Amino acid sequence: MAVRVWLSAILLAFLLAASPFAQVGRAQSEEDDAMAEVVEGADLGIVGDDTPVSSDGPLSPASGVETVCVFPKNAGKIVPAGEETELLVGLQNEGESTLNVVAVHSTLHLPYDHRMYGQNLTVQNFFNASVPVSVQATFPYTFAVSKFLQPGAYDLVGYIVYEIDQHPYQNVFYNGTIEVVEVGGLLSVESVFLITLGIALLGLLGLWAYGQVQQLSKKTKKAPKVELGTGTTDANMDEWLEGTAFAKGKSKKNK
Repeated sequence: MAVRVWLSAILLAFLLAASPFAQVGRAQSEEDDAMAEVVEGADLGIVGDDTPVSSDGPLSPASGVETVCVFPKNAGKIVPAGEETELLVGLQNEGESTLNVVAVHSTLHLPYDHRMYGQNLTVQNFFNASVPVSVQATFPYTFAVSKFLQPGAYDLVGYIVYEIDQHPYQNVFYNGTIEVVEVGGLLSVESVFLITLGIALLGLLGLWAYGQVQQLSKKTKKAPKVELGTGTTDANMDEWLEGTAFAKGKSKKNK
């Protein structure tokens, strides 16, 4: 009897301990299904550049809603001017109600003053994009900066707009620097200038080195040798000295 009671107690404890894991597994499965529904059921609509998102005023984020941004295969956040750039917006709903994603949009600012707009970028609308409670969802966003924009560093501010119980909210999913470059920008204006300046400096250095070598060669050039000795005597000089005492003395010396 005691053994049965003991076995029953162990079985009951095991069932109680296993029930939270079963609930967690069920909840995780439901979240995965909801994630699939969000990804598959979210219809996209692209609105042109400089199109504002309708609202009566500045929107604030809802409690329990967190966002994150990823530039896939673009860790340096390099944005070619005039070409499309894609990023992914991750949203996690830890609030109390299902939210509906309305749109994603962004603005470009000068890095030293956000009050100066560089460009209002594309507004991308979403239809039927609902995110239930305790679910994470990812939304693609594609934008393109003007091809006439001066290359350099700019600050990108991205927003995701959503509704909860028909009340609009907004989260900033990215507020950081991007690098705008020319398309195929290996030979930008700055690069051409630097290359030209480098070639000019190398030319001046070569001319200076050539001048130094020339001066050194002039200093080290040897003067012609003057040989003094008794090896030979000019014939004309001998004729002038014939019959003199010097010629007789020289003749004796040679003998």
